[in-house]
Amino acid sequence: MEFTLIQKIMVWIIPVLFAITLHEVAHGWIANLLGDPTARMLGRLSLNPVRHIDLFGTILIPAFLLLTTGFVFGYAKPVPVTWENLRSPRRDMAVVALAGPMANLLMALFWALVVKAGLMINSEMMTVFLVATGVAGIFINLVLMVLNLLPLPPLDGGRIVNGLLPASVSRQYSQIEPWGLIILVVLMVTGVLGKIIGPPIYYLLDLISGVAGISDAKLMAVLYLLGLYK
Repeated sequence: MEFTLIQKIMVWIIPVLFAITLHEVAHGWIANLLGDPTARMLGRLSLNPVRHIDLFGTILIPAFLLLTTGFVFGYAKPVPVTWENLRSPRRDMAVVALAGPMANLLMALFWALVVKAGLMINSEMMTVFLVATGVAGIFINLVLMVLNLLPLPPLDGGRIVNGLLPASVSRQYSQIEPWGLIILVVLMVTGVLGKIIGPPIYYLLDLISGVAGISDAKLMAVLYLLGLYK
């Protein structure tokens, strides 16, 4: 059994949209709590994915990946944060940055509940759809969490490290940021990125899927359907 393109779209679309949307909303929500209302004033605390869509990152890249690899990944428009408004700018920026990956972790746990619910339904078609959607949700959220926690500016992990470093070292560390995305692309093209983030992603996937009650055999079968396992 294999999923058609339409079935893959149906399985991936909701997990991907909410993974990237809630990641950005979490940044803005925490920034608002810490004194910066920029995201709230611009309407970016909304759960409506339309407010966060980036033509390139939310539509074109996911569509290209789905057509060429069967796997979907993307990103939303970054939520604006005016760091000068924060009560303790360096510390609070680290907290704001951490909020996105933590939101993805919570969403991965939510999708584990979807998997658990799917396994309890006495309908093969609905079970396959819910379990596949749930596993896709767990996977995409773990990818976003682990990727963003890499200590490389401008990723969230880089901002977290930046907020923890002494001010003098922090200024030097920040100079990496203009090169951060280039470094990330090089790591991706050379296959090094997959070797770095792959093991923690699949370890957490196995752990959270186990909590959901899905066996290793069923998990491998779903990953195959999603194009994540050959």
